Amino acid sequence: MSSNPNVTTGGKAAARTKAKIVAIRFQPLGKLYHFDNAGVKDLRTGDYVLVSTRRGREMGEVAGFVDPSKRRGKLKPIERRATAQELVLRRMWQRKELEAMIECRAKSSELDLEGVKIARAEYSYDGSRVTFLYNYEGDEKLDLNKLRNAMQKAMKKSRVEFRQVGPRDVAKIIGGMGACGLETRCCSMFLTEFSPISIKMAKAQGISLNPQEITGMCGRLRCCLVYEYEQYVEARKQLPKVKKRVVTPLGEGKVTEVLALKQAVIVRLAEDNRRVEFLKHEIEPYEELQALKGKADSPCDRHEGGGCDCGRND
Repeated sequence: MSSNPNVTTGGKAAARTKAKIVAIRFQPLGKLYHFDNAGVKDLRTGDYVLVSTRRGREMGEVAGFVDPSKRRGKLKPIERRATAQELVLRRMWQRKELEAMIECRAKSSELDLEGVKIARAEYSYDGSRVTFLYNYEGDEKLDLNKLRNAMQKAMKKSRVEFRQVGPRDVAKIIGGMGACGLETRCCSMFLTEFSPISIKMAKAQGISLNPQEITGMCGRLRCCLVYEYEQYVEARKQLPKVKKRVVTPLGEGKVTEVLALKQAVIVRLAEDNRRVEFLKHEIEPYEELQALKGKADSPCDRHEGGGCDCGRND
């Protein structure tokens, strides 16, 4: 199911045929792309179609349907459904991808291309194009012309292309166990896109900033840091920050820890230096109480000699 809230995969078939925007993905967990299906009737989720992209003609899977009111700009049309023969042809070329990747890795090693990691080979559905996904994080400028020429000679009938991907994409392609212990990494299991992640997300959730605790198998910050970040931000808005002075049922103290989802704080009491947990409704901000107290204790400056009737000292 798509992670896009505007994409629907359920509903009656009749309702599906009315949609004029189709969400298509070209990889099992790939990003969704929108196309116009006005010329192709009765499409269903799971159907395979042919579309024209900037990379050429490609075969994609219908992942869902989008409300036409969400249309922004002109969309490319779906050309037609894929035939049974084309689906068989696609599977045949997919079986050759592993062999092509191994050969490309061998050629890369022969050419001493240090730092280049060939992650995957992807054939187009008809074998007219093969794209090698690679990762390179070296400081020097990378020249792949020799490797491209060598692979073009080896592939012969297929046009060879190279596309650089990031370390997160490599981890997604390779798969395997996650740093948290899950048998399958999140990126390989259900993430269709990578969200921007920063160290402040770990800080907001009170997570240890130890690199081993917040780094994924890709060597980057873990994708899961974004999962509950917004909930923590909203919860923290209702609570005092660390080091703020507060008044509790046991006296004054200073906040040492914020338990956002629990809507509570840990306070170090000024009287005996104890650390005690208090819920949100049990504490009051010290500065505000002092300001109110000062206002209540100050004399009215509008009426001299008493007899105040302005209500300030009520």
